[in-house]
Amino acid sequence: MMARKVFFSFHYDRDVWRVNQVRNSQTILSKYQESQFLDAADWEKIKRSGQSAVRNWIDSQLYGTSCTVVLIGNQTSERPWVHYEIQKSWERGNGLLGITIHNLKSIIGYTDQPGLNPFNQERFMDKYGRLYSPRVYNWITQDGRTNVADWIEQAILDRNR
Repeated sequence: MMARKVFFSFHYDRDVWRVNQVRNSQTILSKYQESQFLDAADWEKIKRSGQSAVRNWIDSQLYGTSCTVVLIGNQTSERPWVHYEIQKSWERGNGLLGITIHNLKSIIGYTDQPGLNPFNQERFMDKYGRLYSPRVYNWITQDGRTNVADWIEQAILDRNR
């Protein structure tokens, strides 16, 4: 398998603890290079710099990626920057997939209610003019720790068909 650079899209404030459980899984750490991961202070600094600074940061982080993984929590579909990341990823030709993370525990030990699929708010047409719908998996019930590498590779294959 060739080296892949993966971009993770998610609701930072609400889901960063759950996201870290996915990003720090052995499969991700051993097989994929990730886009830079900001801490809260860096993210706040970029946001304070304005929308163009956020767009520029996202665009630079997407550079060289082959897949975008949207980690779907309770409010992910409501985040404008998540939609920007999805749109830019599609324009770049990235594979797209979603992984629901609501049933991972937060820092205080609680799971969350499922959120809406943000891909349902987008309309993607493949190179043949057919409607394209990215696959969505559940990290817990579909054993993400074991299967995430296959999901990423499948998303890239799906996009390149």
